[in-house]
Amino acid sequence: MNVDSIQNGYVIDHIQAGRAMEIYNALELQGLDCSVAILMNVPSSKMGHKDIIKIDKLIRLNFTAIGYIDPGITVNIINNGSVQKRRMELPQELRDVLHCQNPRCITSTEQELPQVFRLTDPLSRTYRCIYCDAKAKRVDFSAKE
Repeated sequence: MNVDSIQNGYVIDHIQAGRAMEIYNALELQGLDCSVAILMNVPSSKMGHKDIIKIDKLIRLNFTAIGYIDPGITVNIINNGSVQKRRMELPQELRDVLHCQNPRCITSTEQELPQVFRLTDPLSRTYRCIYCDAKAKRVDFSAKE
């Protein structure tokens, strides 16, 4: 298999095997006008197997969504052949990544309000709505169309 090197863009590395499509959908990469390579089940000495996504263009990435989906990911930002590594962590706050499921939440009627959730329990990865304190449901971005 041959995937060309990138001069400007991103390599999203150390994705848990089988989760690349979830990242792809969450970042809405299907609408890009550049090359996007998805490598799945790549052998890894650290992880056994991993997924990798290569994006051949510098775009605006939602690092918060990436950290929410898989906090162990490394994003390599490549600018003119120079690489800067950024390690993802579980975000303390999610803005417009999740939507509150509580029908009584103010975000149901005031739809221009941002959907904001705060991390309340890092061990269980629990987030709660800042407006109504409802517990967020885990979103499966791989099911997104």
